[in-house]
Amino acid sequence: MKRRLFVIWAALIVAAVVPSAQQPTFRANRELVSIDVVVRDRMGNIVRGLDANDFEVREDGKPQSVETFSFQEINATTLLARDTSLLSGVEAQVAADGKPPTAAVASTTDLSPNALVGRRLLMLLFDVSSMQPEDVQRAVDSAAKYASEMGPEDLVAVATVGSTLDVVSDFTGDRAAVAAALGSIGAAEGTATSEAVASTLETDEAAATATDAASTETSEFDTFNNDARLRALKAVADALAPLQQKKAVIYFSAGMARSGQDNQVELRAATNAAVRANMSIYAVDTRGLEAVVPGGDARQASRGGVGLFSGRNVSQQFGQLAASQDTLVSLAADTGGRAFTDSNDFSNVYEQVRRDISGYYLLGYSSTNTTQDGRFRRVQVRLKRNDLRVEARNGYYAERDFAHTARGDRETQLTTELEAAVSATDVPVLVATGWFRLATDRYYVPIAVAVPGGAVPVGATGEATVDILGQVRDEQGRPIGRMRETLKFPGGGAASLVGKQVLYQSGVTLPPGRFSVKVVVRENASGTIGSFEAPVVVPELKQASLKVSSVVLSTQLQPWTKGRTDNPLVRDGVQLLPNLTHVVGTSQKLYFYYEVYEPATSDVAAPLVRTSLAFYRGKVKVLETPVVERSTIDAPDRKATLFQFELPAESLAAGLYTCQINIIDAVSSKFSFPRLTLLVR
Repeated sequence: MKRRLFVIWAALIVAAVVPSAQQPTFRANRELVSIDVVVRDRMGNIVRGLDANDFEVREDGKPQSVETFSFQEINATTLLARDTSLLSGVEAQVAADGKPPTAAVASTTDLSPNALVGRRLLMLLFDVSSMQPEDVQRAVDSAAKYASEMGPEDLVAVATVGSTLDVVSDFTGDRAAVAAALGSIGAAEGTATSEAVASTLETDEAAATATDAASTETSEFDTFNNDARLRALKAVADALAPLQQKKAVIYFSAGMARSGQDNQVELRAATNAAVRANMSIYAVDTRGLEAVVPGGDARQASRGGVGLFSGRNVSQQFGQLAASQDTLVSLAADTGGRAFTDSNDFSNVYEQVRRDISGYYLLGYSSTNTTQDGRFRRVQVRLKRNDLRVEARNGYYAERDFAHTARGDRETQLTTELEAAVSATDVPVLVATGWFRLATDRYYVPIAVAVPGGAVPVGATGEATVDILGQVRDEQGRPIGRMRETLKFPGGGAASLVGKQVLYQSGVTLPPGRFSVKVVVRENASGTIGSFEAPVVVPELKQASLKVSSVVLSTQLQPWTKGRTDNPLVRDGVQLLPNLTHVVGTSQKLYFYYEVYEPATSDVAAPLVRTSLAFYRGKVKVLETPVVERSTIDAPDRKATLFQFELPAESLAAGLYTCQINIIDAVSSKFSFPRLTLLVR
């Protein structure tokens, strides 16, 4: 079924450029911008009967000429009147069940442009990677109810996104086919890892059956962030783009919790692809209405400490819930859809889609700005009548042309990508940062960049080279740090990189505050580019009860020859190389490094810091290291006590783990328990 879908969509790419009464005419030398516009009166009803002369379109304040214009009417009456072949069998069905004609009667395999006129195109997309089994079941049940009520104007597709995008059912008007596709999505497909359980059998089996080294190393980059989901949405938008009609995607998800490793470029790329494809995303939070319990729900022990009485714990719970819904709300708002959160009734989303795609105008114009600079173009659609309301998207990102930069200055190409809001993401890239205190107002922030070796091909000279350009900016967007490097690998180097990672490390000195880092990577064999952008938060430790640095997970060490002398990750001529993906093999060693600043002392006692590592599989502790005690200041200039643990990964069975770092200052009776997640396979 998956192959059939893409064959059909590929055919539509050819068919969509055929001029018809309802389709825009594409011009080879100019880009046609297509915008769907809903016009409502003061009562909220769809307004019909307008023509192109009633509209005024401006791009970046400059008037544009409307070249194509049509009105799309979506209702069963209009569809049946247009295509009398759909009337076959209607009377028999009504006599059999007493209901009006349903999509089972209107089933058709004709997806040509003319056949799609008057159709409502809807995709049901289930993000099983974010949902618990009960979330999946609620979403499937609501979709099944909608499928039983489909009208002859509805064409519905079903897909899931986990580690990959899986198309379960092609677009069809057959409600039985849609119901069968939904029935194949069981509750067991919910694989959310945000609340791990004691058993990780599915993870173990998936790891045991993995055979493709190249795909495995790339998937590691998406284990602990939302990039795979955003790429799936972009892939759907790109595939639906040749269809000029308005499309809707109902995206069922249990939220997108921002982990700090999420690529902001991927979010903008997915949004822009949806806008250009006239695809609105209707995001549904399948967790429904969640109560924030001050002491925590029955699934976990109540939290202690002052936060239980000051309200800080409740505030953190509200913040975590809002953060997980923020991306869903942004995707919906920026693409012309709506987000449905904090509700156990999912029927509203289907009513909203029917209301929004019941009648709309499709306007097309050729932009007078032919510069392909990748910048945002603000579009305003107005009516010459003041008594009507217009609903339309507010702009799009222009295409970018890199042909001239490929033949000219490559440095300009990298700089262009660095400054672009929507940069290329064709090369998988992962960036991670940390922070280590140098003084009370200065922190060393290591910046590590990783690229899977399989994404670095050999050039014509037999060598493999990678260009890296990065920039750190403050909250006002001002650049305060820069990195630039060309990594060269000898002949045959690229072949030996498959299954490994290309790792580059740099660092900047920053004060406490909020910053952002963006890195652009280009492999120079074909000029393919990838980019990554993420926030950087340097905490203010003056008020912290126990001053602890970030925790670095590493699986390898290497000799250190040159670089910054204040790099805390370099000790005794050996450099600690961070593991950015937090995915490790059982044959590797695990290194954990962190620092404790200004441990407490007393008149009769020296500092005494106790620490250990505890590994949890779900909520079951499976391993804990012996407690280590330190009563010395190892770095007097930074007033820091240093800790580094080493243990073989084979001491852990394959699966998903949460590592809790237990740190206790015995003198002041203060403590800290930072955590990180890792996958052993």
